[in-house]
Amino acid sequence: METVNKAGQTLAFIHDKSPIVDIIYNDLTNLGFEILYRSEHIEDGITQLSALKPLPEVCIIDLDFYDKNILAQLQKLRTQYPTIKLIAHSDIDTEKAVNQLLEIGFDSYLLIGSDADDFKKAIEGVSNGGRYFSVGVAKIAQEYYDRN
Repeated sequence: METVNKAGQTLAFIHDKSPIVDIIYNDLTNLGFEILYRSEHIEDGITQLSALKPLPEVCIIDLDFYDKNILAQLQKLRTQYPTIKLIAHSDIDTEKAVNQLLEIGFDSYLLIGSDADDFKKAIEGVSNGGRYFSVGVAKIAQEYYDRN
């Protein structure tokens, strides 16, 4: 199936300040994606989402698994905004971390080091009802979906 960036496709970014994410943000903007907002923390992101009409189609979240409340915050985000497609961006490639995010309802998981092309493929994939995973976590995701 060919995926095509829909004109004006909307995104949100929740991430810590990072020059790498800034580059990806700029690249995606140049590719025609409309980024509705950027937030540094999930709780701030949830607050910003409540003010948006319409909601973004996709939310890219740079995950900090050292925050003990991260999973509860992500579950809250998913519960309040079930129609937004979620893409994880993390350096953690353990089975436990990936499975926890898939349980919450993430549609994609990109490892740190993914470039703008990977993000574009992930955004287009989830927007078209698919999934996209970095090579380093693809096997874990496949095993999860085989079990569920």
